[in-house]
This record gives sequence, C-alpha cells and structure tokens, in this order.
Amino acid sequence: MPDAHVGYGMPIGGVIACRDALIPNAVGVDIGCGMVAVKTQLDEKSLGGPQAIRSILDDIKKRIPMKEGRSHNTPQPWEGFKKFYDSFKTQPPPWAPENKQTHDKKNLGTLGGGNHFIELQASEEGYVWLMIHSGSRNLGHRIAQHYHARAQELNRSEGITLPHEDLAFLPAQSEDGKGYIRAMNFALSYALENRRVMMEHFKEVLIKHCPSTQILDEINIHHNYAALEEHFGEKLWVHRKGATSAKEGEWGIIPGSMGTSSYIVQGKGHQDSLMSCSHGAGRKMGRMQACRKLNLEECTQAMEGIVHDSWKTNKYRKKNAGQFDLSEAPLAYKNIDEVIEAELDLIEPKVKLRPLGVLKG
Repeated sequence: MPDAHVGYGMPIGGVIACRDALIPNAVGVDIGCGMVAVKTQLDEKSLGGPQAIRSILDDIKKRIPMKEGRSHNTPQPWEGFKKFYDSFKTQPPPWAPENKQTHDKKNLGTLGGGNHFIELQASEEGYVWLMIHSGSRNLGHRIAQHYHARAQELNRSEGITLPHEDLAFLPAQSEDGKGYIRAMNFALSYALENRRVMMEHFKEVLIKHCPSTQILDEINIHHNYAALEEHFGEKLWVHRKGATSAKEGEWGIIPGSMGTSSYIVQGKGHQDSLMSCSHGAGRKMGRMQACRKLNLEECTQAMEGIVHDSWKTNKYRKKNAGQFDLSEAPLAYKNIDEVIEAELDLIEPKVKLRPLGVLKG
C-alpha cells in the first residue's frame, strides 16, 4: 500500500493472503487496531472558537484515560469477557492469567499511546465529525506475542525455512492455529468495543457543550486483522497489517497525521489489491529519527490553527532527556493527499476532513 513502512516480518501497510495458514506478525501486535468515525449535523461554527474546542478536549481527558499504561481504576463491564472465558472448560489460555484479565477489563475504554488519537474534525461542507484511532491495548499484544512464539517453535521443529523468522506461521487447522483464530477474534471484538465506549463518551461530551448535536452516521473498522475470504476462486486467510478492507461499496477511514486531513472513502473491490487499501498516511520517519531530525518550531508551525496539547519531553531517547518528543508530528508522516492519489484505483474518496482539535496517546 502507498502508506507502507518498515515493520516486523512484513511492512505496516501490507496485505498477505495465505492458503490454510496464519502469520501472527502479518496481523501485528495491536490486533484489531482501527478507526471509528462519527458524522454529526452540527455546523463547525456552532462549536465556537479555539477556547471552546479546548474545553471539549479537556472534558474528554477527564473521561478517557490516555497514554500507555493509563487505565480505569475499576474493571469496566462488557458481556464479551464472560462469553469468551466461560467457553473454556478448564483453565484460560496461557496469555490470559487472572491478573491480566482484570487488567484488560480496566483497559476497556482507554486510548493507549503512540499514534492513537481522538480528533474533532470538520468536513469541507462544514459538518463536525468525531474520530478515534485505537485497538485492543495490552490484550492483543499478549495474544500476538504468545502465538508468534508458538509459530516460531513449530516452524523450527519441522525444519521449515522462512524468508524471515518474523514470518513464522501456524497451520490454520492445527490446535495453535485454531487457538490463534479464536483469540484474535476475541481481540477484534474487544477493540471494537473499546472504540465504541470511547466514542460514546466523545458524543456525550460534545452534546454537553453543543446540546443541539445530532448523530447521523458511524463507521467502526479494523486495520490489523486476518479474515477468511474468497479471492481468485479460493478461500484464503487475508492478513491486513495496517491495511483496510475495500470491498466494492464498503466504507473505510484513512486518517492523515495529527495536523493534516483524513478521508472517509468507499472501496472499489479491486481484485489485485485483495480488495484492500491503505490505513493512513504512513510514517516517513521512525520515531527516534523524527525526534533527531525535526525541530520544535517547524512542528509547531505544522499545527497552526489546530487545538492540541503542548509537545512533551522525549521518552524515546533516554540519553537526551529534556528533548521534545516530536515522533507524532505531521512532518514525520507521508503526505496524505499523495497517498490517496496513489490508490484512486482502489477507493473513491467521499469526505475530506480537517482537524480542529486533537488529543494524542
């Protein structure tokens, strides 16, 4: 995909179709990471100026824990926990000890860190949109690590030569393969619920500040997952790692960076892309590279007119404590308009959104 950049085993922004096999690293560690976007009938002018937007963002921060390691103080309710864990006749899987299950319940409805975000946006027609990027938090990471290790063990024991050890795979009909599918689908459901819960808070905050708000449409999608699909006349496990499904007429979300536009799109069902499209702008600099090469002034200029929190000190370069963390600055990402232009055979852009206010993980 045009947003592709280096990852473990395969690029983020890549798609692989496998016959009767699953590659945990071709889904990635944040299983179910994805986007939710909501359209309102609210006119951008009704929000007020930057101070009003700042007030909305501050209220969101009171409801939704942000950044890596932040969670709710108490477990959050969701029937999906009981449904999944009650399905095990004996003990739960090794990636889910009791203390981690409690941790997952506290993590439900939290943003996480890195490139995850909450944005208040406006369309070219002036309508207010809400957008959130997040995934399955620590739950998906543990599942990915466990089954990637099992895949490596299996491939070594059978003397299988791989292009790269990070592409270790599990036969779909093996016990581990079935276990991964079951766990992955649980993480996908968890990620959907995680985004849904946060979006409910987002909507409630907006309605509190703008009581006339009406919710019109909502899209909630994954861009890190595997699914059994039919392509070229056969059933294949299609892995999308930082890639979005783009079947004909299917709605998708392709965000830019924290200072650039995002797009709502519809797929064209292009066979040669395995009916897929990009998941965002994609990085053009690694995190440490961005902190090393970018400067505070140019990053601040790139955010002009957008309400956002001040740049924090760098957590990626311990040797340079006190430097600013610019890893998520717009200049660290590819040009979203060029990315969209490069895949017009895969998708039709429907709505272009510009950021008004942004909260980053």
